Amino acid sequence: MSKPKVFEKPTGVKDYLPEAVSLLRGIEFRVLDCMSRWGYRQIITPTIEFYDTVGVASSTKERKLFKLLDQNGRTLVLRSDMTAPIARVVASLLKEEPYPLRLCYHSNVFRAFEQEGGRESEFFQTGLELVGDGSPEADAEVIALAVASLQAAGVKTFKLALGHVGFLNGLFRENLPGREDEQQLLKEFLLKRDHVGYKQGLRSLELDDKVRAGLEGILRLRGGEEICRQAHAATSDTVAQEALAHLCEVWEVLKAYGVSEHVLIDLTMIGDFSYYTGMTFEGYSADLGFPVVSGGRYDNLLAQFERPAPATGFSLKTNRILEIVSKEAERAGRRTMIVYTGSRRAEAFAKAAELRAEAGRSVETKRLADGEPAVPERTPDGMYLYDGRLYGEWLSFD
Repeated sequence: MSKPKVFEKPTGVKDYLPEAVSLLRGIEFRVLDCMSRWGYRQIITPTIEFYDTVGVASSTKERKLFKLLDQNGRTLVLRSDMTAPIARVVASLLKEEPYPLRLCYHSNVFRAFEQEGGRESEFFQTGLELVGDGSPEADAEVIALAVASLQAAGVKTFKLALGHVGFLNGLFRENLPGREDEQQLLKEFLLKRDHVGYKQGLRSLELDDKVRAGLEGILRLRGGEEICRQAHAATSDTVAQEALAHLCEVWEVLKAYGVSEHVLIDLTMIGDFSYYTGMTFEGYSADLGFPVVSGGRYDNLLAQFERPAPATGFSLKTNRILEIVSKEAERAGRRTMIVYTGSRRAEAFAKAAELRAEAGRSVETKRLADGEPAVPERTPDGMYLYDGRLYGEWLSFD
């Protein structure tokens, strides 16, 4: 095996330069501030956890975990999400606190690099968990706060797709009784959002034409509150009907929050069906083809840490949001340069202090050398170019 070059990094990790870090921290602080105003308290957990506790409880597939051994030969993992570590804390250090618990976080997480799609091995998540409340009100609170968090992060245009694991579980159980492998196959297609593959999978199965048409028809169950009415006719299964009732009540609460315009019901949206137990959702920005937020209800996780409780939450894909916000930040031009001569230093510093008090403002200062002109180059978009850097505002005290 060849020795890595001096500037080489492991595959799937990256360096964040000052401009990106500034944007990333801005997203983090604004979102955490938004969450705190909803009553969520920030938590920090270790980067390294025991495999036998957090590792096995995580929703991350085994092959995607980063494993290592400690000096005693015990297997450790780099955290692959924040939900399992928070569940561990809720069941131990916070075991005396009454439910519901509202916790939030911003952390880096690690998953083994995937060649396809340029996925990163280390990335950032900002999210929250609402533990101890199994009601539709709790699910709606989490979704409404996901909307508020995306807005705080600077994402302008987005939609959240809202589904329920119970609807599809009940529907498939009713129409494909005892055919678990075939149910699994169809769920895999829906999990990948592969509707063409789903249709082809249905056609490959031995099914009554009416059953096949009904199962294919769920691909059209996507829209607003009218989907609640339409979906009731698709199945008589008790589990599916209960899931629909829960989802439709969540929708009513979202209307009361005034955020339903950002949400659509999509009953093919299943999330990780081995992990989620109820409502699931994903959010997409108009500027990206990848989800910028995902979440849902996971009522079985806390039992693995011996403090059973319902729970729901979400995580923002902060790295992906950075791609959107960076474009807008570049146009905003909130960087100011102040140049000054020695005789006017105090005036320049006073003005810099005044401007730095403004939120989102970055101010740099530079003393001019004797005889140095204080005239920057103007760009076609109205910016100022000086010493190879762009500024939105230029002030001279000479």
